[in-house]
Amino acid sequence: MKKIAPIFLLLSLYILSGTACNSSASQDEEETEVQDTISATDQSTEAHLQNITQLTFGGDNAEAYFSFDNSKLVFQSNNEEWGVSCDQIFWFNIEEAMASELKPPMISTGKGRTTCSYFMKGDSTFLYASTHEGGDACPPEPEHTPGGKYLWPIYKSYDIYLANMEGKILKKLTNEPGYDAEATVSPQGDKIVFTSDRSGDLELYTMDIDGSNVKQITSGLGYDGGAFFSPDGKKLVFRSSRPKTEEEIKEYKDYLAQGLVAPTNMEIYVCNVDGSDLKQVTSLGKANWAPFFHPSGEKIIFSSNHAAERGFAFQLYMINLDGSGLTQITTESEFNAFPMFSYDGKKLVFSSNRNNGGTRETNLFIADWVD
Repeated sequence: MKKIAPIFLLLSLYILSGTACNSSASQDEEETEVQDTISATDQSTEAHLQNITQLTFGGDNAEAYFSFDNSKLVFQSNNEEWGVSCDQIFWFNIEEAMASELKPPMISTGKGRTTCSYFMKGDSTFLYASTHEGGDACPPEPEHTPGGKYLWPIYKSYDIYLANMEGKILKKLTNEPGYDAEATVSPQGDKIVFTSDRSGDLELYTMDIDGSNVKQITSGLGYDGGAFFSPDGKKLVFRSSRPKTEEEIKEYKDYLAQGLVAPTNMEIYVCNVDGSDLKQVTSLGKANWAPFFHPSGEKIIFSSNHAAERGFAFQLYMINLDGSGLTQITTESEFNAFPMFSYDGKKLVFSSNRNNGGTRETNLFIADWVD
C-alpha cells in the first residue's frame, strides 16, 4: 500500500458523522490511557479482512450499503468526473465493479445534496435523503475558521424519498418541517429508522416502510444519528453526542438554533427498537461513530479516532455489546469508516483513504470477512 497524505478536506465532509473533535489536555490524558488498554488487541495486520478489492476510483465515495441479495451497492459520491458537484446517489453491481472501473448510474435527481441511501426489501427500490426541493444548487456549507470548530449544517430542506432503480421518485416519506435524514431499513424490510429535529432536538424515529406509524425513539439532549438495526431487527445501534456540562449544553443549543452541529465527543449506544433498555457501549472519548452490528448481533463494528494523536486518523474497531473486547480491525491509511456487513455475513464494505496515491480521495472497498 502507498503511504497517503492526511485527509484534512474530508473532515469537513464527514463531520456529519461526528468525526471532528477538539484537542485538549484531558483528551490527551485519556488517549494515553486508552492506548494502554488496547495494546493487547492492536493488530499489525488486518487479519479479519481478506481479498480487499477497491471498487471506486476518484472523488469522495461513502456510505455504501448492500442490497438484500448482496449483489449490489448503493452509495453517495461527489466525483466530478461523474458530472456532480456535491453528493449524489449511485449504484452498481458488485461483480461488475470488481472487474473494471466504471461510471455507475446516478439514481438521485442530480439537484441539491443527498445523503444516506439504502435498499428496500426486494432490491427494486431504495430510499435516500435530499435537499432538492429546497433548490437545485448544492446548499452552502458553513465557513471554517482556522483553529475553529468544524460545523455540520442541519439542512432544513432534507427529506426522505422512496425511488426506483431508474431514479424516479415514487413517494416522499417525510413531510414534517425541518431536518429528516440518515434513514436505514431493518433486515426484515418492515421498518425504517431515521434522524429528525421535529421535536426541537436531533432524535431517532422509526416508521413503517410507507412512512406511516412514526414513533420517537430517543429523547436525551444531543445529536442521535446514524442508526442501524440489529440482524434480528430488535435493537438499534447509533452514535450520540450528549452534552453534559452547562457550557456544552449552551453551545449545543446555540448551534442547533442556527441549524448547525459542532460535535466534540461521540459515543456508541444501543437500545431496543422501541427505545427501551438504552445503554452506552463505548466510553473512549473523541469521535466514535459509523456503527454497524456484527452478523452475530453480539458485537459492533465502528470507526474511531480515539487513539489518534492529532484527531483525524480513523480506524475500524470491533467491540462487544457490553463494552468489552475492543479489537482494532484496520491499520492502513488515515481514514476508514462506514462499514457494513453483507446480509449473509461474508463480506464487509467500507470507505477508506488507502491506495489513493497521496491524494485526498476516499474510495469504496470490499473484503471477505474472517471472524
